[in-house]
Amino acid sequence: MSRTIPQGPRVAPSILSADFGALRSQVAAVLEAGARIIHVDVMDGHFVPPLTIGPAVLASIADLIHESEALADVHLMIERPERHVQAFAKAGADIITFHAEATPDLALCASRIREAGPLVGLALNPGTPVAAAAQMAGEVDMVLCMTVSPGWGGQKFISGSTEKVAELAAMLGGRAAIEVDGGIDAATAPGCARAGAAVFVAGSAIFGRPDPAAAYAELAEAVAPSG
Repeated sequence: MSRTIPQGPRVAPSILSADFGALRSQVAAVLEAGARIIHVDVMDGHFVPPLTIGPAVLASIADLIHESEALADVHLMIERPERHVQAFAKAGADIITFHAEATPDLALCASRIREAGPLVGLALNPGTPVAAAAQMAGEVDMVLCMTVSPGWGGQKFISGSTEKVAELAAMLGGRAAIEVDGGIDAATAPGCARAGAAVFVAGSAIFGRPDPAAAYAELAEAVAPSG
C-alpha cells in the first residue's frame, strides 16, 4: 500500500473515544462508512497527564485498517518520541506524528520516522507558535495543529484556532497537509477547512455517538467541498 495522505478533506476518527471492548467492530464500522485515516492517540502520563495505549493496541487493529487501504495515523503525545518510533512502525503505523515540545532534536526524530517507513507528522500545542514548524516545513508530510490542549478527549474547540491554521497554511505553502485535532465536529470543522486544514481528527464527535458510522458520514459531509 502506498503511504500517501489522501487528497481532499479527510475525517480521521480517533479511537481515544472508542469503546475498547468493541474496538475492532467500531473501527470496522467507520472504515466501511468511508474513513481512510484512523487516528491513534498515544499518551505517556508525562508529556500529558493521562496514560493511554501502546503498540499492542495499534497492532490489534492494523490489519483492519490496511485491508481497507486506510492509514494508521499515530499521534505520539509522549516525551522523547524518537525512542519509540521503531515499536510503532513495527506495529503498523503509516503516519507517526510527534510534538515539537517533546524532543530537543526535531530533525533527529523526523529522520528516525522516515527511516522506519511511516510518513512524518509534527504537532504543535495551542500555545506553540507557527514559527516552531518553520525549520521542518520541508521535512514533514503533515503538521498537526492542536485545537485543544493535548491530553483529553471531549474538550471545547479553542477559539482563534482557525487563524493559526491559516498562518500554517501560508507558511507551508502546500508542502505538507494540515491536520486539526480537538473539539472538531460539524460546527467547528468547516471553518478549519476554509482556513486550510485537510485532515480532521474527531473522537467524541464520532465514537461518542450512538452510531459512529453515521456520525462519521455527517462530519465528512460537513467538510466536503461545496459546489
